[in-house]
Amino acid sequence: MSLDLQIQKPLRELVYLELKRKILTGEITADTRLMEINLSERMNVSRTPIRDAIRQLAKDGLVTIEPRRGAYVSKISIKDMVDVFEVREDLEGLAAYLAAQRITEEGKIELRELTKQYERAVLNEDKEALVHYDEKFHSSIVGSCDNEVLKEMLEHIRELSMRFRYIYYGDFSHYEKMPAEHTRIMNAICSGDAKKAREEADSHVKALKEFVMEIEQRQKAKNSSLDTMQNAL
Repeated sequence: MSLDLQIQKPLRELVYLELKRKILTGEITADTRLMEINLSERMNVSRTPIRDAIRQLAKDGLVTIEPRRGAYVSKISIKDMVDVFEVREDLEGLAAYLAAQRITEEGKIELRELTKQYERAVLNEDKEALVHYDEKFHSSIVGSCDNEVLKEMLEHIRELSMRFRYIYYGDFSHYEKMPAEHTRIMNAICSGDAKKAREEADSHVKALKEFVMEIEQRQKAKNSSLDTMQNAL
């Protein structure tokens, strides 16, 4: 876990980015206590950048700091993700709408290639590649919309969504539908149909939100069944 200190970034930022990556990908799980001494030893840095990083992660909502208890990786619930997708639905739609009007020829080539790469990841059931190309696909759209404020807002929203994907998406049942959804978004943007692009992007995120809600219903049904079995014993 030792960091490459030759990268030209402040040490506190390197520590922050590394811890953030591990939390988002689930390598550091929810409710894990972040011990400054242990982390400083494992990352081969002093406690100061660790402390700074934890404070920044708390501002991001990824870490909870409690008096006399310390810092813990924040828990994430279905309700949290439904809230995220409600916001993301409108923002992703706006990004696609603007991208359809402003995308360059280079941007179209990139978006088409990312669509193919994502489809290949689904066919191979390669979770790491799937998450990577999904993020690249949506980032490409945001980059093409040429709006820095929207880009900054969506970056944080998609990071929260990434953490959810690593935690809850244990199978590929939903992902099998997504290449077709990506293709429809890509075609609308590349053809310059802003209205259609917004509709397809909205529909894509809405489908994700509904999938999340289905997970919640299955969890409730499972818990109800367990309670019934325990009461019968």
